[in-house]
Amino acid sequence: MKRVEPGPGQESVWDYPRPPRVEPTNKLVEVFFNGTRIAESRRAKRVLETSHPPTFYIPPEDVNWHFLTDSARHTVCEFKGVARYHSLVDGELRSVDAAWSYPDPVPAFEAIRDHLAFYPSRVEACFVDGERVVTQEGDFYGGWITRDIVGPFKGGSGTWGW
Repeated sequence: MKRVEPGPGQESVWDYPRPPRVEPTNKLVEVFFNGTRIAESRRAKRVLETSHPPTFYIPPEDVNWHFLTDSARHTVCEFKGVARYHSLVDGELRSVDAAWSYPDPVPAFEAIRDHLAFYPSRVEACFVDGERVVTQEGDFYGGWITRDIVGPFKGGSGTWGW
């Protein structure tokens, strides 16, 4: 693994902390599913963690809940607590466990309580300030890669040991 040096206006995921931190962003964050914008916010939070592209958490009031159903899936993050998953449904189209949230996060992550994070690979498209997000490799992480983020990124084949 060789670190990519960031250029002007870029961030390296290798400068992100571990444990992760939460920071607000006023960038326009959008999520589309089956031709419909299901989330739009300038009040999202970014979670930044070493070797991972940012994960964007969108306030619940900026999400169209009409398309979401709760899933039976739950996972535990060593830093944030227990995550609850949500599936997207629009007519016959379904995306299982496309989003997750923390209804009762640990105190350090109170800022993302009930906010939704979406896997870019499980929706039609995600955008940050009009730039279409590139999906982080692998199915475990839900990072959003934009041109202002450099890696290499954990998630792809052979990166679990990093």
